[in-house]
Amino acid sequence: MFVAVIPACNEAKAIDTVLQSLLSCDLQKIILVANGCTDLTEEISQHSMSKDRLEILSFHEPLGLDIPRAVGAAYAQKYHPQGIVFLDGDMTGKITSTIRHLLKGIKKGLDLALTNCYPTYTQRSDLAATVLKYRQEVNKRLGLFSKIGHATPSHGPHALSAKLLSEIPLKALAVPPLVLAYAAQHGFRVGVSANISHELLGSKLRSDEHAQNIANTIIGDCLQALSYLDNSTSILSSADSCNSAYRKARRFDLLEHYLVHNT
Repeated sequence: MFVAVIPACNEAKAIDTVLQSLLSCDLQKIILVANGCTDLTEEISQHSMSKDRLEILSFHEPLGLDIPRAVGAAYAQKYHPQGIVFLDGDMTGKITSTIRHLLKGIKKGLDLALTNCYPTYTQRSDLAATVLKYRQEVNKRLGLFSKIGHATPSHGPHALSAKLLSEIPLKALAVPPLVLAYAAQHGFRVGVSANISHELLGSKLRSDEHAQNIANTIIGDCLQALSYLDNSTSILSSADSCNSAYRKARRFDLLEHYLVHNT
């Protein structure tokens, strides 16, 4: 069995397209983590897919960036899946092939199957170039840059094997570069299984302020991963550390409450 986890916060305009793109994939369960939705995301989702295939985890309060991944993974464990694929609720691009390739990567023995969102070189903004520099530093430190380039769980759909899911602390799933660092350090197989340009993911355009906040979040997450690799912090304390607006909005308290009462 394979499971998809989709975080969604106010994605009423996109969620039907996202769910429809998964219909022909080898996914037995799709878990939508609706956090802080004030629109019709949940209602539209319920009409997009059969009840036996789609499950909705509803949270009144926003969980913050990436926390829904950990919640969805924790919930999915009851199905003992062969693997879990993660994608965002606003990815309206033609991603069916991408998801299939990620699942194929897990079936072939990868424990962390990544998407390369920069398959061809193009000129990037200064902000994007800065983020890529930090991603490159993490991947080089792991000895993986020649193999996976700038690929990271922070960007694009990705999938984890049952073995990795059973061993990694679930809180680490809320800080994507820590997933990569943990997998590499503990001998799990990491590779790129899919290629799709960032522009083709279909993620909605947002403000410059949002772009800056996302960049700061990914950079901060990369620095946490480097700190973990330097053995200056444990992976769990790394996951709790925050130093930017979006990272501070991660509700580890709500995640901890969920894990205590549901796992």
